[in-house]
Amino acid sequence: MSSTLIRDMFSLGLPVAEKILRPVVVYVFLIVGLRLAGKRELAQLNPFDLVVLLTLSNTVQNAIIGEDNSVTGGVIGAATLLIVNYLVVRFLYKHQQLDHLIEGGPDVLIADGKVRMNRLQKELITESELETAAHRQGFSSLAEIERAILEPGGGICFFPKKPEPDVARHDELMRELRRIVGLLEKSHA
Repeated sequence: MSSTLIRDMFSLGLPVAEKILRPVVVYVFLIVGLRLAGKRELAQLNPFDLVVLLTLSNTVQNAIIGEDNSVTGGVIGAATLLIVNYLVVRFLYKHQQLDHLIEGGPDVLIADGKVRMNRLQKELITESELETAAHRQGFSSLAEIERAILEPGGGICFFPKKPEPDVARHDELMRELRRIVGLLEKSHA
């Protein structure tokens, strides 16, 4: 290997302080931007949102590294992002109110078995996207869901409807009847 290759790989094109400050500024911008964009961006509910998140990282890449393509510069930038994120997470863990302010709270999308269209509109989630998310969690339709909550991190939790007491009692009696029939068949065999 030539000394030029090694020098180009490891010599910084920017001052170390700038290499550290750039990722911090971009990190803060992305946290604020994603918070303002809403939980939907985090949920990646459709291909458009996923494309935005993927291209967002490419868009801010130059802002993080500047005109420095050295390995050392990349390592400093990546390490800075990891350290800043670690410190922010630790800080927010100890300051729950600030964490709630930054992340926001959960949003109830289905309550008492009824889709809350105003909440879907606020979060820019279509009923079809909500149903797709329910299918991924094993529900065949939204009619099976008692409650759905969009969590601050973008995940959606679905809670099934409980069967009516008569239906539950009927199912219990049918299970017991099948058990008795099985025992009778074994005794006659």
